Amino acid sequence: MFSFGIVECSLHRVKVLLYVNFVLFSVCEAKVQLPQNVIFKAVFAFGDSIVDQGNNNYIKTLVKCNFQPYGKDFMGGMPTGRFSNGKTPPDLIAVELGIKKLIPAYLDPNLKTEDIKSGVSFASGGCGYDPLTATLVAVIPLSRQLTQFIEYTGKLKVLVGEEEANYILKNSLFMVVAGTDDLANTYFTAGIRLKQDINSYTDLMVAEASKFLNELYKLGARKFWILGIPPIGCLPSQRTLAGGHNRMCSQEYNQAAQLANTKFSIAINSLSKKLPQSKLVFIDIYNPLLDLIFNPEKYGFEEVEKGCCGTGTIEGAKLCNKFSGTCEDDTKYLFWDSYHPTEKAYKIIVDQIIKKYINNFT
Repeated sequence: MFSFGIVECSLHRVKVLLYVNFVLFSVCEAKVQLPQNVIFKAVFAFGDSIVDQGNNNYIKTLVKCNFQPYGKDFMGGMPTGRFSNGKTPPDLIAVELGIKKLIPAYLDPNLKTEDIKSGVSFASGGCGYDPLTATLVAVIPLSRQLTQFIEYTGKLKVLVGEEEANYILKNSLFMVVAGTDDLANTYFTAGIRLKQDINSYTDLMVAEASKFLNELYKLGARKFWILGIPPIGCLPSQRTLAGGHNRMCSQEYNQAAQLANTKFSIAINSLSKKLPQSKLVFIDIYNPLLDLIFNPEKYGFEEVEKGCCGTGTIEGAKLCNKFSGTCEDDTKYLFWDSYHPTEKAYKIIVDQIIKKYINNFT
C-alpha cells in the first residue's frame, strides 16, 4: 500500500507538470484592447513575493512556499513557490496582454526556450529596495536580480539574435514590485526606526529604486509598471503586530506607505522624462486595496482582517506552514495568508490596473 501511494503521487505530479507545460505554451489572445501601435512581446517581473513565481524554491532561505496548502487552487493543486492559493499578478497580466498563460521563475531548471522569448520572473520573496531587506532573510536582492537579467539577455541574444532580442526588450512590460518588505520588515520590525526617521528611510528606498530602474533602462527596458506600496498597516500580520487588542489598521504603518508612495510617484515621473523613449508608470495599489478592505461587499468578500490559510492558529505569522488549516471558501477572503492576497483579490486589482493604466503607453 505504501509503495502504491508513492507511485500514485508520482503519477499525479507528472500529470500536473504535463498540464502546466501545455498551458504555458498554449496560444493566448489579448483580452484587453491595446492602444494603437502598442505591442507586448513578453512580461518580466522583479522585486518581492507578490511577483515571485518560484525563485525562492532554488535558494537557501526560510522564505519559501513550495508546499501545501500554497497552490491549492493552482492547476492540479500543485504548490509552485507562488505566494498565494493560485495565480499571481504576472500570470494574470500576461493573459490579459495575450502573451501566455503563466509566467515562470527564471531559476526554474525546467525553463523552456519559449519562456526565454516571452518572459520570466526574477523576483524573490522577501526582497526590497533597501539591500539590507534581502540580506535579513537571505533572499535574492535586486542587484542580483539585475545580474540574472543580464545573464538572461545573453541567452536571448544567442536564441534569436541581437536585433530581435533588442526588439523584444523594447516591446515588453517590466513589472517592478518592492518596498513593502522594506517598511514592514526592515524599518518597523527589524528596528531600523530606532536609528533612522521615516523621511530619510523612504528617501533611501526611492534612491535605490531609481538606481535600479536606470540600470534596467540601460539594458534595454522601455515600458515599466512600478507598483506602489499597499496599506501595509491593514495587512493581517501588521494588524496583529501593531493594531492593538482589536487588531485595527495601523495608521503609523499606513502613513509610512503613503509617504513612500508620494516620493515614488514624483521620482518615477521625473525619471520617465529623463530617459528617452521610456514609459515609466507608477501604479497606485494603496487605494484599490484599501477600497477592497473597507468595502468588501462590493467585491463579494466576507473576511478582510484574517488570512484564509492558518486562520485562528497563526494569524500573526506572515506565511502558512505545512500544518496550517484553510478556510472553507477562499473566494470570500481578501487575503490568502497573513500577508498575500488571494487569486480572486489579485484578479480584481489586476483588472483595475489594466483598465486605468494601459493607455499610458501611447
